[in-house]
Amino acid sequence: MGSGCKFCIGGMNVNCVGIDVSKGKSMIAVMRPLGELVIPPFEVGHTGIELCELSSRLRELGGETRVVMEATGNYHLPVASFL
Repeated sequence: MGSGCKFCIGGMNVNCVGIDVSKGKSMIAVMRPLGELVIPPFEVGHTGIELCELSSRLRELGGETRVVMEATGNYHLPVASFL
């Protein structure tokens, strides 16, 4: 599978973004297969500026990026709309 990597899609790395959503803020971490920590956990407020920075930071990751978050009432909506 492309470039000798067993956990790639078309030779690209797969970034897994986990988002723990709560009221007004979220905790985010990014990992790759086999537990490679790409970005350690960090907190993002649900403000336009912070969510825009999060979106930009995730776009800068190489390869394909997949995001998983919980649907917590309406708290996840600001995050989902930016991503």
